[in-house]
Amino acid sequence: MRTSLQKIYERLFAHFGPQHWWPGDSAFEIGVGAILTQNTNWSNVARAIANLKKEHVLHPARLYALGSRKTAQLIKPSGYYRLKTRRLRNFLQLILSAYGGSLTRMKHVALPELRLELLSVNGIGPETADSILLYAFDKPVFVVDAYTKRIFERHHLICEEARYDDVQAYCMERLPKNARLFNEFHALIVRLGKEYCLKNNPKCRICPLYNENHRDNS
Repeated sequence: MRTSLQKIYERLFAHFGPQHWWPGDSAFEIGVGAILTQNTNWSNVARAIANLKKEHVLHPARLYALGSRKTAQLIKPSGYYRLKTRRLRNFLQLILSAYGGSLTRMKHVALPELRLELLSVNGIGPETADSILLYAFDKPVFVVDAYTKRIFERHHLICEEARYDDVQAYCMERLPKNARLFNEFHALIVRLGKEYCLKNNPKCRICPLYNENHRDNS
């Protein structure tokens, strides 16, 4: 069942079409969403972001000035809201202290440097940092999540022990370094993982990759 990444992408795109990720009206909203979506589903995040929009605080300085208690109340639908409030305020401190609240200035920082800065923020790990880099700042970095590891393991592209950086390097060495491609591919992987490559009882026989894998093995 060994299939090239490019072939996987092409089959998923042909099956699902463009996914139009990541939902958000601004780079800042996308960054906030990347933090709030940790350990929850997007519908809960959307409710939290709607609360922030209603209060007109989807701006770094205004959200920071809101304070921890009020922020926690507004993002409560996203779950783990006290923890996420701390992580969100740590992110805001980086934006305000290093960039004067300007995400445009952040976007112009080179990818390696900006990634290290994001990873230095308490509460932002590789997946969240790379989601911000890719979706908010259009940086060509491949986002790895649980769906990616599950699907690639089942297709014998990576081993079970592969770490985040291993999977990311595997993908980025084999695909054109293109933010639009990485954006679409990650969204398609999530769609496949949610609808077909389930953690339990995967729908292999009707999976859009099944026929291709069957031919490759024959």
